[in-house]
Amino acid sequence: MLRISDARIDGFIAEDVPYVDLTCAVLGIGDEPGEMDYFTREDCVLAGTEVVRRIMGKLGCEVESAEPSGTRVAAGGTFMTVRGTSADLHAAWKVCLNVFDHCSAVATKTRSMVDAAHGANPRCEVLTTRKSQPGAKDLLTGAVMAGGAFPHRLGLSETVLVFDHHLTFFGGFDAFVEQLPAVKARCIEKKLFVEADAERARVLAAAGVDGIQFDKIPPEELATLVAELRAIDPHVTLVAAGGINPGNAAAYAATGVDGLATTAPFAAKPLDMSVRMRRL
Repeated sequence: MLRISDARIDGFIAEDVPYVDLTCAVLGIGDEPGEMDYFTREDCVLAGTEVVRRIMGKLGCEVESAEPSGTRVAAGGTFMTVRGTSADLHAAWKVCLNVFDHCSAVATKTRSMVDAAHGANPRCEVLTTRKSQPGAKDLLTGAVMAGGAFPHRLGLSETVLVFDHHLTFFGGFDAFVEQLPAVKARCIEKKLFVEADAERARVLAAAGVDGIQFDKIPPEELATLVAELRAIDPHVTLVAAGGINPGNAAAYAATGVDGLATTAPFAAKPLDMSVRMRRL
């Protein structure tokens, strides 16, 4: 389960209800009991339910029924029903809707990529990069996992991935290959990955690197390269990156790589979701 602090939940609420719901107060309807249904106008993969449950609890609403994150919901389907006073329901309405329609959009786009990749290569996983919206990594991580993908790198402290920028300060590619055994010896509990083009990938595979990430190599070229690298080292992990989206995920997965690193799900357009309220 995604770990989100109480302070973070309080922050979501404070963005929309910093002090009071002035409209309910002016109308004098705050104490009236009611129910609220959340529904979608589009087919989707739901995400954010667990976060919304906590928001509802903070605002005094009782969740009567809810579909868990990762559930496929057809257009027109209701996926959560809550009960509370009018003031509590109105306080929860948009805060929770924002979580649902943004997170579910990411989960839905992620699921389309996972289905496409697995259809072409069941062993190829979709991995979302750390190039996400600032301040939303926790929600987005939960959303991509609800969609069936995994985070590629949650941060610099998590994995060892060498880019050309690192080699600029290391003394260049040749110096890195020469010192590769020593570098690997320092990665006691981590795999050593390097981003490389085709020429460097062959050198790295022969030198014993744990994994290679490719950036923007067309699928037709990558398929040949993957076969060549597997012949050099059958155990090397290969990840394709750069411009991978729902439209080409299957083609990239079919090359035989182990994973697809992508930012595409983070650009998903928010879904068309809404609520119905009724007085009890």
